Parts: sequence; structure tokens; C-alpha cells
Amino acid sequence: MYEPAALPYSLRKLPDGQILGISESGDHAFLTSDEVVHLENAPAKLPIERQAELKARFFLTSSGKSIGTRRLLVSRKAAKRETVQVGPALHAIVPTLLCEHSCRYCQVSRSLEEIGHTISVSDLDAASDAVFESRAPTLTVEYQGGDPLLRFDLVRRSIERIAAKNSTEKRSIRFVVASTLHQLTPEMCEFFRQHRVFLSTSIDGPSDLHNKNRPTPARDAYERTIAGIELARSLLGAGSVSALMTTTKESLRRPEEIVDEYVRLGFHDIFLRPLSAYGFAKRNQAVLGYQQAEFQQFYLKALERVIHWNRQGIPLREVYASIILNKVLSTFDSGYVDLQSPSGAGLSALVYNYDGYVYPADEARMLAETGDKSLRLGRIGASLKALLESETQRQLVRASLTDYTPGCRECPYRLFCAPNPVDAKAQFGDMRAPVLMTEHCQRHMWLFDTFFMKIKAAEPWLLDVFYEWAAPPECEAQ
Repeated sequence: MYEPAALPYSLRKLPDGQILGISESGDHAFLTSDEVVHLENAPAKLPIERQAELKARFFLTSSGKSIGTRRLLVSRKAAKRETVQVGPALHAIVPTLLCEHSCRYCQVSRSLEEIGHTISVSDLDAASDAVFESRAPTLTVEYQGGDPLLRFDLVRRSIERIAAKNSTEKRSIRFVVASTLHQLTPEMCEFFRQHRVFLSTSIDGPSDLHNKNRPTPARDAYERTIAGIELARSLLGAGSVSALMTTTKESLRRPEEIVDEYVRLGFHDIFLRPLSAYGFAKRNQAVLGYQQAEFQQFYLKALERVIHWNRQGIPLREVYASIILNKVLSTFDSGYVDLQSPSGAGLSALVYNYDGYVYPADEARMLAETGDKSLRLGRIGASLKALLESETQRQLVRASLTDYTPGCRECPYRLFCAPNPVDAKAQFGDMRAPVLMTEHCQRHMWLFDTFFMKIKAAEPWLLDVFYEWAAPPECEAQ
């Protein structure tokens, strides 16, 4: 009979005093102090049932069977990294910066002047062809801005070109248009129906909050977006439109109202996103910014409201929670770009910008709008091989490897998380800034702690909800 032996694992004491163990497969177990002692010194002293559980979670192995266990462990770890190995699956095309809003926290700047702020037809065509250079079998092509519907002619040209090419490529392609929906027409909807295009818009909360965050000359941004949502749903179906919100200082005191607005509007997802320090948002931090602790308080209150509605039988998924829960509860990673090692920026996502250049992430092109163009990978039209072998991409990869990054290599969450070199560049001007000082690290450390504590304390019905949220979506734009 083989004696049990410990496999590598990490420990973390959670804020509530619980001892969390995480194995090299990414499985977790809540341990008592006595169990920790036994694991380290005499695993055979653990009860047989507990030994079996810890073997299933890759904390223990039977000494004589370790080769098979280690092979399975390698396979499990590889499944967690698959999304950065198959090639870029998310391709964002920015046709124009044209936009009628004047949001103070706008991350990408905006323009009312078309000249110099709209992609050339040759670059648009080259970007549309480039998406097929990736080996990824499933591709998401997302049109961003500005507001892409202000240049619907370019969106239509690109979609038609990609669809025609896909008649021979035979990929699974999902088109997404991110827009205020103010310009949406029945004719556009008919085109979107034919090509199975999904729409993404922004709803920051009730009308007064949304209109304050996203002002237009007539102060009717909310009303026009709601009209666009209703038009899309009537012609394309109830699931044709998703919405995102951005948490501003004004949002902090209204978490329940924001969640309730999403329920009232019939959405089944809400993404409680913090304000990002890019573009105009970075310039206006003194007015718009807030401390991480303030966002945490807001997030917890809003999450409790989401859970309240699920308790009432109304399904509502909080997207940030689902990202974290997918990391810790699912064998297969959904591929959220910001938590990949090596970085998903470039390896799993590319942005073809109106300025004729390719960027590794949306945030990288936001930096370019404030004058920092150091994260350009190359010109649109350059081969995918050339882009991914560029010095900038190599630096992004090196700066995102958890095994070689101080602060990450010692972290129990290193299998779920990763440095975000683009965020570090925005915050400190250096993609290799000390990771523990970055907002990215501090926010996600808190999120992982929070959800492990919630998992431990969850009633069975809530744990079922968490597992539903953790399941990788069939296809989701990042």
C-alpha cells in the first residue's frame, strides 16, 4: 500500500481567518491548522475521506502513482493557459473616434471632426483580412469607437468582407458593435440580423446618473440609448443587446439603484467596472477618481443586491464575479485578457485602430490618445507573425510571466491572476513597475480573497449560482 505524499501547494490566510490552500492544478481547499501540519509532516494521519478529497484536488498523491498524477496535473495546468496559445481570438476594429457625447471620464478621447479620426478604407480592408491570420477557431470581431454607428458604412463594409472571406475559412465568427445606439435604424438592424451581429451599449444606472456621466447637448443620452435598445430588441430579439456600466464618483452612493435599473430594463448581466485611469479619465482623476476602498464598498453592496435578485428567482449575473469564479471554480478558463500569463494583450486580443496601427489591447490605444504611443505593435497590414514577434510584444510577455515576477511568483493566486503590463504602464509609466503597488494587483487580490470567503460561507443555492456564473460562456467578447 502506497503512503500519501504532498504535492506542491500554497497557503493564504484570508481576512476572516480561514486558511486557504491552493494546489498546482488551481484547485482549492479550506484547511484547519491541524490539517496544515499533517499535510506538511504526516499526510497519512489525515482521515481517509479527507485524503481522498485532497488527492482529487491535487494536494496529495500516492507515492507509487505520482507519474500519472503529475501528467494529469500538467494537462490541467495547460487547460488554464489554452486561450493564449491558439492565437488572438478577439479582434477589435476602431473605424472612427466620432462621438456626440462629451463624457469627462471618456477613456479614448473623442472627436466631432472626421478628418484624422476615421480609418482609411485600405486600412479597414487590411484589418478585416488580418483577423483570419489567427489560428483561433472561434473569432470575435468587435467594432469600437468613438461610436461606430456614426460610420455605419465602414462597419458594413468590414462585416461583409469578413463574412465573404469566411465562406471559405469556415470559422465561427461573432460580430459585436459597441455603440450608444443613438443612430440605430431599422435598416441597420436588418443588416445586423442577416449577419447575426450583437450590440453592446452603456447604461450607467438610472436616467439622471447616466445623463450626468454621459452628457449630450440635449441631455437626453439615456432616453436615446433606451430607444435604441428597444428598437434592437424588437427587431433582433431580446438577447441582442448587452450593456456595460462604469463606476464614477457619482455612482458610489447608488449601488442598489444601479443594479435595480438593470433588472428593470430586463438585462441578465451587469458588469460592475471601476473607473480606468486612461484618456480623459486620467486627466480628470482629481474630479472623478476615488480610492480602492470606496469601490470595494460600492461593489459589495451592489453584489449583495445582485444576489438578492437571484434569491427572488430573477437571474442576474455579475460579470466581474463570473470572471473571478471561473478562475477558481472551473477547469477551463474563459480567457479574460487582463488575467492571463503570459499576457493576453496581443496573444489573445488585438486592436486595429483608426490611426492605422495595431495595439495589443484597448487600453493600449487609449494610452496613445494621451500621447504615449509606445505600445504600438506595428502598422495595420503587417503580418501577425511580425506583430507578435515585435519588441513591444516581447516586453509585454516578459513583464507578465508570474513565475519570474517578484510579488507574483510567491502569490497563492498566481494560477488565477497575472500582472497587467498595460495597466502598469498607464499608472507608473513602466510596464514592469512593482506589481504589488499596482491598482490591478490590489484590486484582484481583494476580489479573490472576497470570493473565496463567499464560497466558504455560501448556502447551497448560492453556491449553485456561483458555479453557473463560473461556467465559461460559449463565446464572449472581452
